[in-house]
Amino acid sequence: MNGWFGPWELLIVLAVVLLIFGPKRLPSLGRSLGQGARSFKEAITGRHKDAENEIDEPAQLPAAPEPAPPAPERETEKVS
Repeated sequence: MNGWFGPWELLIVLAVVLLIFGPKRLPSLGRSLGQGARSFKEAITGRHKDAENEIDEPAQLPAAPEPAPPAPERETEKVS
């Protein structure tokens, strides 16, 4: 195959990865690689899980808080 790895090359690479990282770290390594690839794909396409849900439902803005009543004015004593 021109430019591609054959089955023996892939087997050697997988054996080296197994020796370097060990069998205990391989699942977490694969999980983190998958999450990275997923976030990269979402960034490229511009889609997010939350964005798909917002398209179906109209956006509801939170209600604006009511303004506080004005504070009563204090009477100040005039010192002569």
